[in-house]
Amino acid sequence: MRIENLLLKKRSAILDKWFNLILESYPPESSKFFKKEMDRFSNPVAHQITQGIAGIYDAISEDKDPGEIRPFLDEIIRIRAVQELSPSEAVSFFTLLKGVVREELKNERAKEPMPGDLLRFESKLDDLTFMSFDVYMKCREKLFELKVNDVKNRVSGLLRMSGLATELEEANFKDSEGKMTKCGVQANEF
Repeated sequence: MRIENLLLKKRSAILDKWFNLILESYPPESSKFFKKEMDRFSNPVAHQITQGIAGIYDAISEDKDPGEIRPFLDEIIRIRAVQELSPSEAVSFFTLLKGVVREELKNERAKEPMPGDLLRFESKLDDLTFMSFDVYMKCREKLFELKVNDVKNRVSGLLRMSGLATELEEANFKDSEGKMTKCGVQANEF
């Protein structure tokens, strides 16, 4: 039997184990809440993870193009990018899937060896790990950009409220002799 057929046959068990392992990567209080509360609105994190891993798993099982997996990957990585996880922790969930699949298919592999299929499957997971790292980095870049813009806006607002913004703007354009400058430096010095 091909690995794709076995993956479909064992879908429910593999997804349950994979989901629980992902949740164990969170602090115990969070993990307990995520496992207990499965309502989409009460617990959007667990819902998004559940939907994301199901979509990823189905796409892998059906041997779909990695581009079709990206939207599901985005669902999970966006959540993990805003949490206090290191990059390796944020994208490690494919390593968890490898272990779950090996465990679930252990008896099947004893009956009918499938080293080529299993290696191909694990290679797909490795490729998805790299893709998820790229998605993670883009999400983190966007978060930092938003934080920098927020700080800029706050500082700008404080300067305007204190009346310093007007003084600084004037100081940026003319020196005491009326020549164009930037913060007291002659324009021709740039």
